Amino acid sequence: MFELFKRLKTVLASELHTLIDKAEDPVSMVDHYLREMEYEMKELERSAASMMAEEKLLHKKLADIGGSIKRREEQALEALKMEREELARRALEDKANLNKESEHLSSLHDTASRRRTELVNKLSVMRKEFRELERKRESLKARAQSAKVLSSLHSKSLDSGGSADPKKGFERMEQKVLRYEAEAEAAGELNESYKSLDQEFAELKADNEVEQELLKLKQQLNKEDEQTG
Repeated sequence: MFELFKRLKTVLASELHTLIDKAEDPVSMVDHYLREMEYEMKELERSAASMMAEEKLLHKKLADIGGSIKRREEQALEALKMEREELARRALEDKANLNKESEHLSSLHDTASRRRTELVNKLSVMRKEFRELERKRESLKARAQSAKVLSSLHSKSLDSGGSADPKKGFERMEQKVLRYEAEAEAAGELNESYKSLDQEFAELKADNEVEQELLKLKQQLNKEDEQTG
C-alpha cells in the first residue's frame, strides 16, 4: 500500500512531462492520482484504527489474566493455611496455565503495538506528503492555465498573420486598403486602354469638327485682312 503511494508521488514529482507528451491533461491526471492517494490513506487509517483496537483489547485481556494469576496465588496460599494442599495444587496449576496464556498474549500485544506504531507513522508521513502534493497541484493548475492562455494567444497570432499586436494589425489592414486602391486605379487605366471602336470614331469626329471650325475662322480672318488692305 505504502509502496503504491510512493510510486504515485514519484509520478507527480518527476514524470508530469510524460503525461503532457501523451497528450493527457496534467491537472486532471494529478486529480486522479490524488484521489487514489486519498483512498489509500483512508485504507491505512482503517488499518491503523483496527490495529489500535486490537492492541487495546489485548491490553485488557493481559490485565484480566494478571488479576486472575494474582487471585489464584492468593487462593493457593489460603488453601495451604487451611491444610487443603490438593486445592492449593489445583490453584497453582491453573496459575501456571494462566502464565502461559499471559506470555502468548503479551507477545501478540507487542506485535500489535509495533504494527500500530508503524501504521501511525506511515499515515503521518502520507498526510504530510499529501498536503504538499495538494499545494503543488494548485501551482501546477495555475501553470497549466497560464500555458493554455499563452498557447491560445500564440495560436490566434498565427491565425491572424503572425502577430496579435493591434498596431501591427492596423498597419496590415492599411496596406490592404492601399493595395485595393492601386488595383482599382490599375483597372481603370486598363479600361481606358480598351476603348470601344465607336468611342474612338466619336472622338475622331469631334476632333475633325473642331479642326474644320478652326479652319473656317482662319479663312474669315484672312478675308477681313484682304478687305482692309
